[in-house]
Amino acid sequence: MWKKVSAIVIPTLIAVGILAYMLYRVWDDLLLTLEHAVVPYLFAGVGICILAWVLRGYRYQFILRGLDIRKTLTFSTACIFISQTANLIVPARLGDFVRMLILKHEDDATYSQGFSSLIVERVFDILMIAVLGAIALPFVLAVLNVPDWFITAIIVPFAAGGVFFVVLLWSGRMKSGNRIVVAVQGMLDEVKRASLHPRALAMLSGSSLLIWLVDVLVCYAVVLMFQETVAFAVVVLAIVIGNLVKAVPITPGGVGTYELALALTLGLAGMPAATATLIAVVDHLIKNLVTLVGGVGSIYYFGDWSADLLKRVFNREIEKEERIDG
Repeated sequence: MWKKVSAIVIPTLIAVGILAYMLYRVWDDLLLTLEHAVVPYLFAGVGICILAWVLRGYRYQFILRGLDIRKTLTFSTACIFISQTANLIVPARLGDFVRMLILKHEDDATYSQGFSSLIVERVFDILMIAVLGAIALPFVLAVLNVPDWFITAIIVPFAAGGVFFVVLLWSGRMKSGNRIVVAVQGMLDEVKRASLHPRALAMLSGSSLLIWLVDVLVCYAVVLMFQETVAFAVVVLAIVIGNLVKAVPITPGGVGTYELALALTLGLAGMPAATATLIAVVDHLIKNLVTLVGGVGSIYYFGDWSADLLKRVFNREIEKEERIDG
């Protein structure tokens, strides 16, 4: 029994442990901080978060179109909602692969096309969040001392992105009769077709930057909710570090690790620990609750088969963990 549930229980316990520790350290100040919250900013944060999802759906629709998969904005947004909802439960961001199954079911797309769409989205997400961090960092360094690993965390995505695009450009020269190499070559060709031309580069870069700026605005609304005065560049850097840490799939949905990184960064600006913790928790709570509600709505949009799909993905992950442990 332990082997069957360990894939979910252990990452979840890590997330709960981190959050519990953060809240325990500032518990005496939490209620006082909550008493001064300006609730309308909470609703503003929710509205901004919904806008971010629409933008994500529009970008994914563009990516799919580059792969000759023509779908509506509602479909592309619902597709992301379901996969991200799965990521709140399934560790290691394996919920992303739900999209491949949805595309296969609804459009008879190949798994290669589905996987290529994920690669394009993730590459531009990581690169553009790093770009935002690089823009914000000089403003923050002028007034704060930030840990060296912040700078490293921002540089690494640029290096990885550079390597990725070099491989993508070089991939057309690969010649092999090996079935695996041919499959990889085909996938890289799809990624190149969907992203590596001037219009796609401009569209994907611009939309990704806008998506992350809107994501920052959600957090800024929460900052205003608790009546804190902090430079916008600090909030940008906090979101950048939080999401780069979250990209390492330690806990489902990055719960715990995201809040810790966000609160740490806000604390560097002199924000009280209790307020920084609440801002981090509420910011992530807004984003996860909107994701969950959107995921449930998307299940109704796609039909009962999508709920069964999520169950199968969950069960296969448990079975995989059991085989590894065995």
